[in-house]
Amino acid sequence: MSALPRMTSTCSEPITIADFERGDVDAEQFDHEAHVFVAWSYLQKYQLQESIARFCKALRKLTKKLGVESKYHETISWFFMILIAERKAASEDWQAFRRRNADLFATQPAIISAYYSSERLGSLLARTQFVMPDRLPLT
Repeated sequence: MSALPRMTSTCSEPITIADFERGDVDAEQFDHEAHVFVAWSYLQKYQLQESIARFCKALRKLTKKLGVESKYHETISWFFMILIAERKAASEDWQAFRRRNADLFATQPAIISAYYSSERLGSLLARTQFVMPDRLPLT
């Protein structure tokens, strides 16, 4: 599989879906933007349902490999996949998507806080399965 377009984050090498699914990712460089990039990449290749299934499976596998299983959060993973799918344009490349969706990359305030209360997002249920937002609906 060929490499995906370069990102503008701390990740110096492009990440392929194949590398991600094998867990061949530099943990030091796999920041939030890299997560969004890989999610966007899945959505370029697969429909939403398959993208979510494959991305979540690979991310759980990666967190287990790295010994940080507690970092995996099902609702956050689904939330970003759904927003990315909703916002991506069919012929848009990564850089155009990145520029047009800066709010997906902001950490303070994180976009997810507009949709979820900290109580709901912090629940064990939300960590282990997707739960609907309690502030704004996903459209």
